[in-house]
Amino acid sequence: MADKPSIKSKKAAKKAAPKRAAAKAGSPSRLIDARIKELGDWRGETLARVRMLIKQADPDVVEAWKWRGVPVWEHDGIICTGETYKAVVKMTFARGAALEDASGLFNSSLEGNVRRAIDIHEGDKIDEKALKALIRAAVALNTSVRASRKKRKRA
Repeated sequence: MADKPSIKSKKAAKKAAPKRAAAKAGSPSRLIDARIKELGDWRGETLARVRMLIKQADPDVVEAWKWRGVPVWEHDGIICTGETYKAVVKMTFARGAALEDASGLFNSSLEGNVRRAIDIHEGDKIDEKALKALIRAAVALNTSVRASRKKRKRA
């Protein structure tokens, strides 16, 4: 008599289903391309611009598609996400609270202990130099955190 699947395996299969669906739809880069095209307005243009700046700041960045439709950029951990809403394109930096923001780009999620965000509204001008510096700082932070974890494991 065959064993029934455990509750744990059912939950794991259910959790993996969206990942399989995304994998069938294409690579994360293609999914981000599709999102930009689907938006077809200033939000798509802004997301495309942000994406280009991220890639310029970190040529080794890895694009991901998480949480059922959120573009994510990673390098030794999450750098930031690119969420789109009706009135804003939001870049949420996973460890933004630990980053120096001398240019004052962070204008959202300022009360948290970990994340910080940049809300970009229609017509806003992006300070490209400052944004690239912030992205590079996020990469450096991720890299240093990963290196310190490796050192602890060896000890």
